[in-house]
Amino acid sequence: MQNMRLRFDEFRQGVYAVVMAVPCGKVITYGQVAQLAGYPRHARMVGRVLRDAPASSGLPCHRVVNSVGRTAPHWEEQRNLLEAEGVVFRSNGCVNMGICRWNFTDE
Repeated sequence: MQNMRLRFDEFRQGVYAVVMAVPCGKVITYGQVAQLAGYPRHARMVGRVLRDAPASSGLPCHRVVNSVGRTAPHWEEQRNLLEAEGVVFRSNGCVNMGICRWNFTDE
């Protein structure tokens, strides 16, 4: 049980570190966050970690979208936050991933 808790804490810290690195005006997918944190195939868990992140953390959770650029359901403010940073949306309501996906390999 203790080992499992330690791994979750490591996962959460990895997720936080990746999300904090996403520059203003760019987005990243849940799957990419999981991959960069060292836990591929844990995209859903990334969503849970971000949902539970304290507001006081200053974590730019709004910069994380799903694989097609869809924002989180029931979080209307996410689109406003992204648009304020210059993120471009398509007519279908999804982020234009071709323009706004963070290319972390160039960093």
